[in-house]
Amino acid sequence: MVRVIVTGVAGRMGSTIVRLIQNEPEMEIVGGTEVKDYEGIDIGVAARIKDVGIQATSDINKLKGIKADVIIDFTMPKASMKHLEFAKENGIAIVIGTTGLQEDDHKNIKEASKIIPIVQSPNMSVGVNTLFKLTELTAKILGDNYDIEIVEAHHRLKKDAPSGTAVKLGQIVAESLGRNYPEDAVFQRLGMTGERTEKEIGMQTLRGGDIVGEHTVMFAGIGERIELIHRAHNRENFAVGAIKAAKWIKGKNPSLYTMQHVLGFTQI
Repeated sequence: MVRVIVTGVAGRMGSTIVRLIQNEPEMEIVGGTEVKDYEGIDIGVAARIKDVGIQATSDINKLKGIKADVIIDFTMPKASMKHLEFAKENGIAIVIGTTGLQEDDHKNIKEASKIIPIVQSPNMSVGVNTLFKLTELTAKILGDNYDIEIVEAHHRLKKDAPSGTAVKLGQIVAESLGRNYPEDAVFQRLGMTGERTEKEIGMQTLRGGDIVGEHTVMFAGIGERIELIHRAHNRENFAVGAIKAAKWIKGKNPSLYTMQHVLGFTQI
């Protein structure tokens, strides 16, 4: 049995994870967090499903002493760092899907991974992680002979840009081709920009409506182009990936893992 603490149980991702875990016989929710307005409310009610018999808390430290194997966290960077600290202090594995993390946040995650096992990925979707691998392979095959543009689109309420997934794609391209991210990335073009440079990695962001998430990696050559596209139709695929990661990480040694490890694309 994998005993789980879900953070942000009333949020888009948190509520989906709570709902899906109800159909996982090998998993059990033992705690959940949300903002103060949900203090003491059943996490099932917060997630807009039936009661599950566990009350939400606005302070994860109130869950100290609860036997948990893993925390699944899709919140905001500041909150995620508090949840990470709790996980580290209590010896609990953590799956982090929060985007918008800054350099100091990544340093904190790396340090914590010396003490506890962590799966951290900007996107938990199996399809998106396949896109990551295909982007790496395609970039290495085509080399510098193709111009690369990354285009992402999300709903109007998304706060960070480019998306964490798009940033990861840019990093994969840069690493595969010996370039630097974000130094070689171009986030905006306006006016007389001049010709495109050879090492340029275009990063374009679209925001509107209720778009769940779309990512395109375009390799544009002379006379042809290759496009790798992933479109998310709902958030369940992200939640399914996070649940897969939570099952996988139980019992693993302290280290920083990604969904590439979970899916077997990268060896431990």
